[in-house]
Amino acid sequence: MEVSESKWKPFLGAALVLVGAVFFSAKAIFVKLIYRYDIDSITALTLRMLFAIPFFAWIAFRSRKKENSVKLSNKDWTLIFALAFLGYYLASLFDFIGLEYISAGLERLTLFVYPTIVLVISSFLYKRKIKGIEVFAILLSYSGIAVAFLGDIQTEGPEAIKGVLFVFASAVAYSLYLVGSESLIPKIGSVKFTSYLMLLSGLIVVFHFLITKDLSLLVQSRPVYLYGLALGILTTVIPAYFTSEGIRMIGSGRAAIVGSVGPISTILLAWIFLGEAITSTGMAGTFLVLAGVLSIGKKKPDSKIEGSENKPSERIDIPEN
Repeated sequence: MEVSESKWKPFLGAALVLVGAVFFSAKAIFVKLIYRYDIDSITALTLRMLFAIPFFAWIAFRSRKKENSVKLSNKDWTLIFALAFLGYYLASLFDFIGLEYISAGLERLTLFVYPTIVLVISSFLYKRKIKGIEVFAILLSYSGIAVAFLGDIQTEGPEAIKGVLFVFASAVAYSLYLVGSESLIPKIGSVKFTSYLMLLSGLIVVFHFLITKDLSLLVQSRPVYLYGLALGILTTVIPAYFTSEGIRMIGSGRAAIVGSVGPISTILLAWIFLGEAITSTGMAGTFLVLAGVLSIGKKKPDSKIEGSENKPSERIDIPEN
């Protein structure tokens, strides 16, 4: 039985990461669809969290004894709150706002450069010099964004600049979250850590809504609720745990390779459900971004999250914001 489990483990892990990446990539599609009902970014994000919070609360309750039961200090809780604010509130908010101005395909490409940002942040924190090949990878990734952006600005106009800046800010916030989470994940456990952060960020989102919007905005038509449910469950809860479990099985390096289908998946889904054209500039930009990001993460393809001693600059995670 153990031999059989070992034999199928890489395939199962890759399948979980693949499904997680595709579901994550569908987030932009559902956001675009919900915007067709004149829903603003804060309300859309609140609907997403309201549907997701009960599931994260239930998973956190179920996992409280299954994972690490180390008592958390006040410093730990402060860091958890800061990471929840950065990684799942601020990053998500900037991303939702950015989607008001740019295509789903360009949004996913812009978000996907976050490993290059992690590399720069980690190099600064650890006083590590960025190598020539890494500089080339960064230039390659951002040239891909520039190429894809040229196609978007022709259809979206100058507003596309604002959208790219908001989504890039989202990528920066998520990168700061990744770097800060390195010390807490082994201490708490990945499932419990994710659940705590999603619960906290969900409460922050709801609080933001309550102080800036009217409660009547939560009274919407059935399609809006269905899209909100899809955002909360299909593009948040399910892919978060599928991806975490997949990375545990096959390592973050291999998971990054499998997860690279995300931008391509977004482009295809946007073409099918939103009618966004698949352009030569978009595909060229996608190729450049993938080439740059994957070249950064290929040094240690077998690194594991659990027990790994890799620095943040040597690890690639799948976006979850």
